[in-house]
Amino acid sequence: MEEIGPVDYAVIAFPGNQFKGEIAPALADLTDDGTIRIIDVAFVGKSAGGDTVAMELTELDPEVQASLDKLGIEVGGLFNEDDLQDIADDLEPNFSAAVLLWENVWARKVTKAMRDAGGELVVFERIPHEIVQSAREWAVEQANA
Repeated sequence: MEEIGPVDYAVIAFPGNQFKGEIAPALADLTDDGTIRIIDVAFVGKSAGGDTVAMELTELDPEVQASLDKLGIEVGGLFNEDDLQDIADDLEPNFSAAVLLWENVWARKVTKAMRDAGGELVVFERIPHEIVQSAREWAVEQANA
């Protein structure tokens, strides 16, 4: 079996249950240029009254489904019902969320080299965008002072 690069998982919530697939073209750009490979995608939602729903790609509105079909999802079905239900339960009322699982194809070679050298991942964290942006703005201010 082919070695794969690092795999990331994300839940992106949308207020007002207004997900319409606008992120699909940006994801398609990343898959088309070989940066990432979408492994699975699912959707969850919570009504204003607190009722929850979980949907696989095939259960979505045809327009949304068509925009996501272009991503070339290769596996699918990796999210189990319990996981999706837990994600839906954690949403605020009247929110929906895209649940994505993707391989970072761009990092295959370097992560394989790290494993082959006996390296073990000890810590991996993503720094929130707002913190990075604030730090960059501060650095620019300091450089211009």
